[in-house]
Amino acid sequence: MSDPMALRDEVRAADIPAIARLAKATGFFTAEEVAVAAELAEERLNKGPASGYHFLFAEDAASCLMGYACFGPIPCTISSFDLYWIIVDPRRQGHGLGKRLIQSAEAEIQALGGTRVYIETSSRDLYHPTRRFYERCGYALEAELKDFYAPGDDKLIYRKFLPAARA
Repeated sequence: MSDPMALRDEVRAADIPAIARLAKATGFFTAEEVAVAAELAEERLNKGPASGYHFLFAEDAASCLMGYACFGPIPCTISSFDLYWIIVDPRRQGHGLGKRLIQSAEAEIQALGGTRVYIETSSRDLYHPTRRFYERCGYALEAELKDFYAPGDDKLIYRKFLPAARA
C-alpha cells in the first residue's frame, strides 16, 4: 500500500460522522445500517470499554479515516468475539488495508483473550467480494440462515479460530 497508515484504538467524537460517511460511501449499507455503525462508535465514546465495543481506525498521514474495524466479545461466551464492522474507503480498497485491519483486529482480540471470531454477512451478490475477502483471510463458512435479512437474502456466518495468546 502506498499510503502511510497509522492505527489507533481511541474513539473520538469526529469518528462518528466519519464512520457514517465511510459506510455510506461503500454503497453496501442501508441508511439504518449506516446509523448503527455510527451509533456503536458513539456508544464506545460514551461508555468506554464497558460498551463492549472495540475499534481500530486506519488513518493516513493527514489523519483522514481510510478504514476501520469494530469488534467485541460475544456475551455469555468464554472467548468468542464478533467482528461487527470492517469498512475500507472504496478509493483505498484492493491495496491490503482491509487485510491489515483484520489482522490487527485479530491480534487485539487475542490480547483480550479471544480464540474465535465470528463475522455475519449477506448472501446477496453485492457481498460476493466481501465473502471472498473473509475466506482469503482464513475465515470459513460456519452457518447459513435462510431468508434471514429478507426473502432470498440469507445470513452467512463465518468463523476463524485464533491461537490462545501467550501469557
